[in-house]
Order: sequence, then C-alpha cells, then structure tokens
Amino acid sequence: MNDAVLFEEIQCAGGMKLGLATLNTPKTLNGLSREMNQLLDNKLIQWAKDPAVAVVIFRGAGDKAFCAGGDLHHLYQSMLENAGQPGWKNAYASAFFSEEYRLDYRIHTYPKPILCWGDGIVMGGGMGLMGGASHRVVTETSRLAMPEITIGLFPDVGGTWMMNQLPGKLGLFLALTGAQFGASDAMFIGLADYHVPRGEWDKLLASMQAQIWEPESAEASSSRSCRPGSVNDERLHLLLAAITPPAQDAVGPIRQHIDLIQHVCCGYDLESIVANILNLSNHDDPWLQRAAKTLKAGSPGSARLSFSLLRQGKHLSLAQVFRMEYLAALGCAAHGDFQEGIRALLIDKDKQPKWNPSNLHDASEDWVKTFFAPLPDGMEHPLHDLGDNI
Repeated sequence: MNDAVLFEEIQCAGGMKLGLATLNTPKTLNGLSREMNQLLDNKLIQWAKDPAVAVVIFRGAGDKAFCAGGDLHHLYQSMLENAGQPGWKNAYASAFFSEEYRLDYRIHTYPKPILCWGDGIVMGGGMGLMGGASHRVVTETSRLAMPEITIGLFPDVGGTWMMNQLPGKLGLFLALTGAQFGASDAMFIGLADYHVPRGEWDKLLASMQAQIWEPESAEASSSRSCRPGSVNDERLHLLLAAITPPAQDAVGPIRQHIDLIQHVCCGYDLESIVANILNLSNHDDPWLQRAAKTLKAGSPGSARLSFSLLRQGKHLSLAQVFRMEYLAALGCAAHGDFQEGIRALLIDKDKQPKWNPSNLHDASEDWVKTFFAPLPDGMEHPLHDLGDNI
C-alpha cells in the first residue's frame, strides 16, 4: 500500500475497538505532509464520534522513526514561489501550519485515550503528535529533540507551551541547542510516561485486544473540550505498567546536568545565556559539547525568536500559544532563515547556511517584533476557534 497514513480498526474482547493510525512514509522517516495532517485530523474526528472506539494508537512504519518532523521540501518550494511576499500570502505555508497545529491541539484535547508509540526518532512534528497524547511511550531506541534552530525555525507544534512546562530553564536550553535525549531523560523531564522495550509491541497490542473497554456515548465524546481521566485511561495505564520493566536505565545527560543547565540559562539577557552555553564547548561531556556546537552553528534569529516566544507564551493557554506560533511560523516563511536553513540542510546539502541576521546582536528584540505582527485587518485567524470544542 502507498497510503501516507494507514488506518485500522482492531476488534477487542467485549466488542469495542482500537483505532490504529500508522504513519507510512518510512523513506522520509514518516515526516508529516499536508495530506498526512489532513488524514489524521479527519480520522480523529470520526473516531471521537464513534462510541465503539475505545483507544487511539499512533505509531510509525519502519524501524527508524515514529516521526522525524515535517515536509520541508514543499515548504521550501512555497517560500521560493512567494519570495518577497508577507507570510500570509504563502497559501501552502499558511495551510500547512494551520492544519498541523489544529491537529496537534486536537490531540491535546482529545476525549479518548491516545497511546503514542514513540519508537526511534521523535523530532519536530513528531514531538507535536506525541506531546499531546495521553499515554506517551518511549523505547530503548527513542531519540527526541526539537532541533529547529538548525533550520532557522523555532520549536513549534506547541513546543512553546511544552517547553515552558519543563523544569527550570530546561525548555530554553533545549530550544537553543536542539539537544537530543533518550528514553531515560524523556521520562525524567515529563515528555514520556512509559519506557517499554521495543520488542514488547506485539504483547502490548495483544493485551489491548484482550481488554474489555468501557463504552462511551458519542455525545459525551464529542462534547468535551478537554479530556479528563477515564476508566479506559486507567485500564490502558495498567496494561502499560504491566510490561514496563523496573527502572534500569543509566542516568541520562539531562538528569546529570540539570543543575548546570539551570545555572547557564538563568537570567533575562539572551546574549549572556548564549555565551554561557557556548562555554560548554570545553566541557568533559560530549553531549554538552554537541549542544554548544549546535547553538553556535544555528540561526541567531531562531535563538532570539525562540527566547521571545518562550517568554511571551509563559502565561498563555495552549490555544493562545498555537495562535502565536502560527504568526511566528508565517514570519519565518516570509523573512526568516527558514528557507536558507532548509536549503543548506536538505536541498544543496552544503551545511553552510548564511544566516541573516548573522549574529545575535543584530537579531535584537526590536528585530524580532515583526514575527508577532497580527494578520491584516479583516483576515480571520485560521485557529481562532481553538478552545471552542473543535
């Protein structure tokens, strides 16, 4: 089959069903396209209204990634075609970001349990899908990150909201460095709920099929704006807990260095924080060295934008954050480093981006204000209804 997303309804004991959605573009590490966002969103709406569907499952095809990000090639082409135009005139980018963010918000507020099998690479758009799931599973192969600074973007897909929930200044550190982390640290910082060995997938699915799930009325499913814990949530938790081995992981680098990360990222002056992180290039730990190296090579404009988004989003609701991120993403598509970052990484593959601004001093607080400009008068924000029982 060539379907970008495969959907299956699996019968369970007692007559209820599991809704399984498999991202099915393994050659591109299951990167999200507009088609995939649309397919997933439409199916989630259908399953929410179906009283026979008890639990939804996300997983990725292949053995390398759950989802490594978004469809950057088509976004790049759209930026070429709309060069010199304001972001809201880029029809493809406008649709892509609004559809992806709407899908992610639906996951966060879904009325039924969603199990995300975060095996392999989970980055960018994959973090958006996983972040809102009620039962987030990592395996020994999981590798998580929000590495957008390397392509001139920022941690979007609700990343502004998720990173503000992390301990201390960790969210800022991860945004500025794109640092990767595994299952142990994902559990430690609260971005995963269960660490299950990859080989237990078949056993987990079989136990879910054997479970007698509690039915729910279609009216109850469709009327909630946020999902409280339910009987099925607890039953799914018990199944996962039963195949989760006792914690035996080595302590991950985030846990090892959480106090140091807090120290170097403390304060309100971005230039000082960046200087502190860059000094870690001489640290004994290769993980911290790589974090400093990634920041040094990344977009100064992305660093400033990420810093500003985290500050402005600190006390916003999830829906407000998505609306803010949408405006910032259009700004990146119009006049940020996003196009150049994709070119250097994926098109020409020279890995020599020419960032503009080229330094943090020029990527000032005044410079970044354009990324928060509202849409033109009379143009309705496409995410205006988030929070209104989408």
